[in-house]
Amino acid sequence: MRGSTAPRVPTATCVALMLSALLGPSSPARAQDPNSFNRLMKAPSTRNAPPSEDGIHDPGNEGTPLLQSPREAFEQMPKSASGNFVDWVRSLLEKRILPRYDLRKENAEPPVMDLNIVREVKGSMPDVVYPHKAHTEWLDCSNCHPAIFLPQKGANQMSMAQIMLGEKCGVCHGRVAFPVSECRRCHSQTKPAAEKHSAIEQRDANRFIARSDTGRPAGVHDGAVVGRL
Repeated sequence: MRGSTAPRVPTATCVALMLSALLGPSSPARAQDPNSFNRLMKAPSTRNAPPSEDGIHDPGNEGTPLLQSPREAFEQMPKSASGNFVDWVRSLLEKRILPRYDLRKENAEPPVMDLNIVREVKGSMPDVVYPHKAHTEWLDCSNCHPAIFLPQKGANQMSMAQIMLGEKCGVCHGRVAFPVSECRRCHSQTKPAAEKHSAIEQRDANRFIARSDTGRPAGVHDGAVVGRL
């Protein structure tokens, strides 16, 4: 009707609808486990389950029980503290695994790109270092560019919320790569300002504990601290 106004939808309802669209249909398991979208954040006892129980393979297929169990396959691999507990980068470096780059050319070598991208983040969290080398030893450039990341400086805005919902870095991390719970594996570069502040604190601490001719800490006079702590 002309002049009428549509009823206002509560903000909470809008948020719920948005999350439902992002996460897909709801289920009892999804409702009980807020991290169900990130399967590598499961409890250690539930990781690396046999193929018939991993929720990926068809347990009714007669070939599924013939597949090797991940726990058996990973037993001799270099260990990691997260994900499926395998350090895949080290495994590749030590030639424990030899992934084939080209299906048709047996001896084809991947075009490895040794370039680090530093992404500055807000707050006190260390900046992110993205190592192209560790990724291009496994992946082709087209796996990420341009569908996930535009190969252009400043063209890719992202947040931890997006990553945890399976976007951007979350397309792989939390699914087939180490989970986002391993913060410092990405946030690994200390901010220049933090390094400067730490150096100033150390200098002041050295001055404070330095002994004066009177045997008292420098900066202490008649019971009062006059230096910076």
